[in-house]
Amino acid sequence: MATPDHVNAFLMAGVLAPGGCVGPDGEVDLAALRQVLAERVRAVPRLAQRVRPAGRSFVWEPVSLDLAHHVRRVAAVDGLAGFEARCARLVVTALPLDRPLWELLVVPGVAPARAGIVLRVHHAMADGIAAVRFVQALMDPDAVEPTEAAASLSAVPAPADPTDAGGTGPARPAPRGLRSHTRAVASGFERTTAFLRRAVPPPALLGRVGHRRRVAFVDVGLDDLAAGAEAAGATVNDALLVAAAASARSALLARGEEPPDVLPASVPVALPHRGRSGNAVGVMLVPLPAGGGGYADDAGSEDADLAGRLRRVATLTRAAKDEARSRGTYELTRTRLGTWLFTRLARRQRLVVMFVTNVRGPRRPLALAGARVERIWPVAALGGNVRLGFAAISYDGALRCAAHCDADALDAAVVGRTLADELNRIAGRAHPPGDPLRAPGQARGPARPT
Repeated sequence: MATPDHVNAFLMAGVLAPGGCVGPDGEVDLAALRQVLAERVRAVPRLAQRVRPAGRSFVWEPVSLDLAHHVRRVAAVDGLAGFEARCARLVVTALPLDRPLWELLVVPGVAPARAGIVLRVHHAMADGIAAVRFVQALMDPDAVEPTEAAASLSAVPAPADPTDAGGTGPARPAPRGLRSHTRAVASGFERTTAFLRRAVPPPALLGRVGHRRRVAFVDVGLDDLAAGAEAAGATVNDALLVAAAASARSALLARGEEPPDVLPASVPVALPHRGRSGNAVGVMLVPLPAGGGGYADDAGSEDADLAGRLRRVATLTRAAKDEARSRGTYELTRTRLGTWLFTRLARRQRLVVMFVTNVRGPRRPLALAGARVERIWPVAALGGNVRLGFAAISYDGALRCAAHCDADALDAAVVGRTLADELNRIAGRAHPPGDPLRAPGQARGPARPT
């Protein structure tokens, strides 16, 4: 379920505007919020179930849900920087196992006349895209498109075995033939032991992950980012990968460490079919270029170098995505032995140095108990010996990103600033110099670390 150095939970931070349960001064009416969520919980039974050990496995059992605990106000923070710090502490705080594995925290002080919220959901309840749909299931239905709302409620239930965090329901496909099963297990073993390969030297990006973390939020206008990336034949996801590699490079330079030429990243990818576990997400390994020039911190940096990196990453992701889809899920890790082996190898691996994930968000702005959700940021968990992760979601005209790192190893301020600078440079390609739509010195909707 979780280990002392890895809290197996999804975290989504957000900002609520006045309206509905949020007063003009940003104060949240908790009674009104709980009343609304009490109705939503009835449609998602898993929200009122907890995990109980049953022999060598676990089972779900219904309990009386205490919304006064699951939806509560916490101490105020000092602006968005304080909100980032609060999220960094929460990401290493385990959810209590004697209650349903979720909570919605109201955080005052994020901004004038605004309220912060932090939703934490254990991966055993919902993972990946299912976790985003879980968020939508708690939101006001009028703010969610009908097709999205229907998908959210059908995707929320967790697997029957709480240790199988990747599934989206208790149902299992029919057993496969012995030959197919053997191939899947053999492939899973080969991919799991591949973590022992020394693809990169041991930079500061790898090592024992400490309990002290830092989080940095960055926003960039989505239309300009997409147009800037497309000008080089790349996608928004490619742009995020380019910016993530630049951020990792800057973090190493800030430590006085020379970056390697390649920084491999682990990136989830949607699969055309579900694996045995019911999970429709695989993993692609992308060897992101980190050498050469063209970075924001380079003197005389050229836009052509940035375009070259975008083209290179676009080519790499296309190839990696095809390979990931052909291999499917890590079926070996669906067994207890495979999970045990994978967990131990992951703490010593030198195959990847960062996690990067980008989720397509809802097409309409969300609302919670009548209050508009102005901004949201997903925070990726760190695992194994990887000290740096990036998560992003497209929401309300912007790509909302969160960088998460081990504060004892990396400078989050450097990571966040470089992420913002690189995304801003890519977005700026949408409006070259002389374009009347280009703001002086920056693209419209610039990236901004908060």
